[in-house]
Amino acid sequence: MNSHNKPKARVIAFYLPQFHPIPENDKWWGKGFTEWTNVAKAKPLFKGHYQPRIPADLGFYDLRVHEVREQQAQMAREAGIEGFCYWHYWFSHDHKLLERPFQEVLTSGKPDFPFCLGWANHNWTNKSWEAGTRKQKEMTLMKMVYTEDEYIKHFYDVLPAFKDKRYITVDEKPLFLVWKPLDFPDTTAFIQLWQTLAKQNGLKGIHFVGLQQNIASTKSITLLNILLKRIPSQAEQLYQEIIDHGYDAVHGRGYLRAEQLVRPLHEVLLRSLLVRLFKIFIISKCDQRKINKHLYGEIDKRENVYPLLFPQWDRTPRSGKLARIYTHSTPSVFGEQIDSVLELVMQKEEEHKIVFLTSWNEWAEGNYVEPDLKYGHGYLNVLRKKLIE
Repeated sequence: MNSHNKPKARVIAFYLPQFHPIPENDKWWGKGFTEWTNVAKAKPLFKGHYQPRIPADLGFYDLRVHEVREQQAQMAREAGIEGFCYWHYWFSHDHKLLERPFQEVLTSGKPDFPFCLGWANHNWTNKSWEAGTRKQKEMTLMKMVYTEDEYIKHFYDVLPAFKDKRYITVDEKPLFLVWKPLDFPDTTAFIQLWQTLAKQNGLKGIHFVGLQQNIASTKSITLLNILLKRIPSQAEQLYQEIIDHGYDAVHGRGYLRAEQLVRPLHEVLLRSLLVRLFKIFIISKCDQRKINKHLYGEIDKRENVYPLLFPQWDRTPRSGKLARIYTHSTPSVFGEQIDSVLELVMQKEEEHKIVFLTSWNEWAEGNYVEPDLKYGHGYLNVLRKKLIE
């Protein structure tokens, strides 16, 4: 690797901080619960199914250990990843969750590796880590609070991060991603308030990015749509709505639509029949190679659309038989996907050649590039090869 080579795209990897115990998770899920709890007990559901997934170099790590965070940053840097987008769980000024790893990164100044924040602005329910069971009635564990007073307190809470020299910027403005960009009572008012506060506090503004799938909902897709393989992208309308509310860019995702286009017909029919008649779920599988063919569209070439890298997906540890499982996910198949993304961003201005990698370490969703026992550094190696070699 030539360390002087500049990566061909600005790859920002989503980073999950769920790998350390917190009092709330102890209460809700049992003493010592972390993301590893479900990862370690996952079982294969069919012949050749890669479960459980076991981490290699870093083991079952604890993110309170700074050496782990340093090693992660080093691996990411060597692979050509620009920085981490830490998921940020702010429900109100009284209720923040999983903030310790990022807070220690911020206050210690280590690792010296770029970062930004992604606000996971959704209620927490007991559905998240029930691993496919239906033993408990769904209930809200932590609720989002949207008020002007909270917006102001939230802004000043993250301001030290925005001013940190490591914070990732676009057009000299700190990048702030929002998971549910239009969930606010008045989205435009929230964005305008933060833009005003940013300028009052010495920033040029904030580069807001809203996350959006390219279809509104899988619930609107009929069985006939799937059988005929006619599921048009709604990206034009959905992305524009986010921009119209004041966001600077959209992080576009196409995998939900891709799944419906590539699911085997016999599975679609049988699953639909069994669920309706007997409430029985059969395993749902998608071929990653086919998913890759439907992930992107022309709209991903726009300056204000930041596409997705999506190496693998298997939610078995969280959802059991309810999971959708991507098969044939390998480093070489991921390499083909990287080629497609680089072609999409090739003509964009350097600042806007942004690609979000989902994810660095979502182990319970089978969605990670960290080394594991099966592929070792395979996913990181192909990233480095495509981005900087």
